[in-house]
Amino acid sequence: MPNNPFDLSGRVAVVTGGYGVLGGSMADALAASGAKVAILGRNAEAAEAKVQALRDNGTDALALVADALDEAQLKSARQKLLDAWGHVDILINAAGGNVARARTDHAPIFVLPFDAFDEVVRLNLHGTVYPTLVFAEAMAEQGKGSVVNISSMAALQAISGTMGYAAAKAAVDNFTKWMAVDLARRNGEGLRVNAIAPGFFIAKQNEAVLLNPDGSYTQRAKTIVDLTPAGRFGRSEELQGPVLWLCSDAASFVTGAVIPVDGGFSAFSGL
Repeated sequence: MPNNPFDLSGRVAVVTGGYGVLGGSMADALAASGAKVAILGRNAEAAEAKVQALRDNGTDALALVADALDEAQLKSARQKLLDAWGHVDILINAAGGNVARARTDHAPIFVLPFDAFDEVVRLNLHGTVYPTLVFAEAMAEQGKGSVVNISSMAALQAISGTMGYAAAKAAVDNFTKWMAVDLARRNGEGLRVNAIAPGFFIAKQNEAVLLNPDGSYTQRAKTIVDLTPAGRFGRSEELQGPVLWLCSDAASFVTGAVIPVDGGFSAFSGL
């Protein structure tokens, strides 16, 4: 093991949804540890802006404009990456989130539109599986690589308003374990697949649910904080350490794991 097992110098990382609050923070951490970072997403303007910010800080960065649900676009993005940098070592599947139309906080579950359920499942499950199948294939060919998926507290227990999202994230947990076993057995110990399960963080997608217009907490936000032993929401930079660990040689014997980063939420019974 190298003197600094967390050093990612010379490695190539892809972060789907890498221009979001949480994905962007993960991309920053990979860059700070020496990796080249590719930002993958549908929004070309947002991807290029994040890439420019990384370059301004001295990182070799690349925008990959692609839909995580489109096989042809993903394969084209992979080829662009390999043409530019020759290999890929890390994939962070940070694209995802709940869908407003799929929320049922204040209505019976029976009014959930079927197409909204399909949308949220595709975004979170298929949007994790498809990039993994495309980019991990290149990792398998080189015999080494690390995939980090994003799970959720909603995968562990029932959280109101999140049925479709929760089902998708529970499936991500299973996919993480399945893929970890398959890659290690077929391609060797150098291939690892893990996940982190964030607790509650405030990001653009959930601001309207957690914050009132004046910035104060909604009742839902207050309930979350009350059920989090740490007594607060997470900060995006608090995901960086676990992600760097899972991507680095420091976690060389860790695969198939789902690591909670939740301020104790998943450990607390509420009593």
